[in-house]
Amino acid sequence: MKGEIKGKVFFIGAGPGDPSLLTIKAAEVLRFADVVLTDRLVNEAIISKYVNPAAIIIPVGKQGGSSASKPQDEINTLLYKMAKRYNTVVRLKGGDVSVFSNILDELETLRSANIQYEIVPGISAASGAAAYAGIPLTAREHSTGVRILTYYQTAAISSEAWKDLARFEDTLVFYMSGNSLHNIVYKLIEAGADPNIPFAVIEQATTSHQYIQTFTLEDYLLKNYETTFASPSLVIMGKVAALHSRYAWLPNSNDRSPFFTQLQSHTDITALLNDYQNQANVSRS
Repeated sequence: MKGEIKGKVFFIGAGPGDPSLLTIKAAEVLRFADVVLTDRLVNEAIISKYVNPAAIIIPVGKQGGSSASKPQDEINTLLYKMAKRYNTVVRLKGGDVSVFSNILDELETLRSANIQYEIVPGISAASGAAAYAGIPLTAREHSTGVRILTYYQTAAISSEAWKDLARFEDTLVFYMSGNSLHNIVYKLIEAGADPNIPFAVIEQATTSHQYIQTFTLEDYLLKNYETTFASPSLVIMGKVAALHSRYAWLPNSNDRSPFFTQLQSHTDITALLNDYQNQANVSRS
């Protein structure tokens, strides 16, 4: 990747869903953006309210199990190409950009090409979901800390690691693990966890479709729940989860349909950019 670099890339965390959780700095950068590469889990209200109306909006969303997800190498190439052509390029990600967001691949692409960048943090899904569920993640006498995790069936977590997690000295927050929840619960109980440890599953946190269910490890395992959780969902496990019933302030939504747009097809980026260029040519003529 060679050639004169014109612009700077801003990695911005859009927060977990509620557009009012966007930071002031993020809003300021978006006002002057020339290009925005946005993930699926970004509230569309952020685009319409805060992004420069003249900006090129490129959806590069990912969705588990969807062939319409944009491959990471294509996103990396897009960042490079846009930075060569435009002054202010934004990579807009849901939650916080440093938590399970593949930022390392994108940073390395920019660093290798000597492209300037800046990282603008956002409200993470963990902190947003916990707050909107009334669950203090490190409540005194309930938790000594927080562990942010993800788990897939193929994840390599040693038996000793499971034993450590099963002590529940810390609150465990699992991202992107709703489909693996039964296995997580089984592993924790097998590792010696107290079967009465509570946990909460928070669907579409901080959005108007937020919905929370609570269980204990034993109850969930014995009743063999086959619940399908709306995406995105986040799991908070530990003694603090019991505080939800006491301190919840936001009622469950009656609408559990997907809040975020589901990917339907692979975005044709070339056609999209041609459309923007044609519109620009018309406006100048």
